[in-house]
Amino acid sequence: MSRPVRVVRSPEPHGDGPPTTDALLVALAAALDGSGPAVLVTSAPGTSDAEADASDLPDDVALVVPTSGSTGDARQVLLSATALRASAAATEARLGGPGRWLLALPTTHVAGLQVLIRSVLAGTVPVAVPAGPFRTEAFAAASTQLAGGTGRRYASLVPTQLHRLLGSPEGIDALRGFDAILLGGAAAAPSLVADARSAGIAVVTTYGMSETCGGCVYDGVPLDGVRVDLEPDGRVLLTGPVLATGYRGRPDLDAQVFVRRGGERWLRTTDVGALDATGALTVLGRLDDMIITGGAKVAPAAVEGVLGELDGVVEACVVGLPDEEWGHAVTAVLVLRPGAPMPDLAAVRATVESRLGRAAAPRHLVVVDALPLRGPGKVDRRAVADQAGRSVRPAP
Repeated sequence: MSRPVRVVRSPEPHGDGPPTTDALLVALAAALDGSGPAVLVTSAPGTSDAEADASDLPDDVALVVPTSGSTGDARQVLLSATALRASAAATEARLGGPGRWLLALPTTHVAGLQVLIRSVLAGTVPVAVPAGPFRTEAFAAASTQLAGGTGRRYASLVPTQLHRLLGSPEGIDALRGFDAILLGGAAAAPSLVADARSAGIAVVTTYGMSETCGGCVYDGVPLDGVRVDLEPDGRVLLTGPVLATGYRGRPDLDAQVFVRRGGERWLRTTDVGALDATGALTVLGRLDDMIITGGAKVAPAAVEGVLGELDGVVEACVVGLPDEEWGHAVTAVLVLRPGAPMPDLAAVRATVESRLGRAAAPRHLVVVDALPLRGPGKVDRRAVADQAGRSVRPAP
């Protein structure tokens, strides 16, 4: 319980672009093969005593990933070299083999770090989009550097980035040059994924978290070695060699989140899901995002899926606003394509009701230019609810 830890600074001045990777690649390679200390990447200006102290770090840990729970409390996830290698190998097997990666995500989050780790383990050199606000031209230029090499080409994006790239011919051309684009970090509107695939872009939707070394379910199907189960209330459970060692200095959280079932260790997520007859997983949203309206439970992600299929809708977020009659009123917040007309609330309600039932039909409809985000492309639902509460359109 005393493996050294190296704190690596991630400069990210604008918060949504990757940093210079040379020093981090060297540190990760040493952490993975055991010749160097574990790595903790942070964008904080100073190194706290808690970060530098390695007295509580298990010997098998190679990576420490700062993250936050559903309540926003800071925590550090401990990932072993064994788990990271299992994740990289399963990803390669699913995508068709090792390849070169484009880094377009922050390395303060697991998705960005995994781009570098997969590169290290594959013996390839990644290309990074310059740090700063995400721009189509910068992504396209970086993609050109990858195109000059041989072998397969991969990238990881969040839905907001994909949406921006699909908005320009230059972005679409760049995306077509990849053998796979992993799309995660937040739920993607079905229309966004459909538009990308119809344009000849190999989009693979992913589901996972820091506690599973990032994405571990691709297009609803678990990676090799990973299994999915559901509790009676629909809570998603995950197991397999990709599970984290635990949380740094938080045995209380370890006991809550990692449980034993049938002699195996499982991660109890905060998500609700459904499994179809083939075992494919559909994530319906977070347990604490469920909306209780008129005594009925509504899963926001299910409503968002229907809204995302409507003409002109690029992104959708569904929240519950306080309501004297219903307890909470289902409220749809939409981002539309440029020039798309304002959707008719009655028509939207009818469409959702026909698919999900009357309780799920939105009672308010708000159109915004962009959804507020936190982290690598995750929608900030609390900020969306605050925004919607200031400009609701009451149902007739």
